[in-house]
Amino acid sequence: MHLRLISWFFIILNFMEYIGSQNASRGRRQRRMHPNVSQGCQGGCATCSDYNGCLSCKPKLFFVLERIGMKQIGVCLSSCPSGYYGTRYPDINKCTKCKADCDTCFNKNFCTKCKSGFYLHLGKCLDNCPEGLEANNHTMECVSIVHCEASEWSPWSPCTKKGKTCGFKRGTETRVREIIQHPSAKGNLCPPTSETRRCTVQRKKCQKGERGKKGRERKRKKLKEESKDAIPENKGLEPSREAPEQRENKDKQQQKKRKTQDKQQKSVSLSTVH
Repeated sequence: MHLRLISWFFIILNFMEYIGSQNASRGRRQRRMHPNVSQGCQGGCATCSDYNGCLSCKPKLFFVLERIGMKQIGVCLSSCPSGYYGTRYPDINKCTKCKADCDTCFNKNFCTKCKSGFYLHLGKCLDNCPEGLEANNHTMECVSIVHCEASEWSPWSPCTKKGKTCGFKRGTETRVREIIQHPSAKGNLCPPTSETRRCTVQRKKCQKGERGKKGRERKRKKLKEESKDAIPENKGLEPSREAPEQRENKDKQQQKKRKTQDKQQKSVSLSTVH
């Protein structure tokens, strides 16, 4: 019985020594393959080396190679940097560079922002926009051409002349409209926003304060003429009496002339008869 126990003890001891030697040799092989691999990495790395940076990342982080001079360093990030798009695989999450003409992208076939000199259209970066579209140099995208849009015409204004609505027969009336949508660079231009036409109304007198400029000027001229013709009070009665007398004398003289002319004509006609 004791012999059996001793033999089993030696068998178990030899087996443990064999397993220990296998583990030691595996560790030596790993150290030869990755001489500077460290398990205590920082910055999201699962494994890393002093020379190459991160070799693998912690779960949910993206692995990307950053170029520093002639050397590339592995980095683990929560999201891919500008100019890269992220792809998740079962064993690793990778950041891949966008196409050369693309500044930012969703994947290798769909760009979200183009580099300078290119215009974005349906995920592609183009030198020139397709037919029916125009380039927007502010957003660097191909956009639809926008034509001008105007509102409906307003009703015609009252018939006026020089800002007045009285004291005339023929004037003008106006209607207007507003621009609702301004055109883009290749869009149709906007139409006129106002129209004026002639109009005819029944003449009506202006009330006080409504007379036009010409009416006020005529009134001032009339007042000036009246002030020139005005006669002093001490001499005002004689001309007022002489004026009708002079008219009567002129009328009498004209009547006499007509009578003498009539007589002469009659005498001439009688002489021709004989």
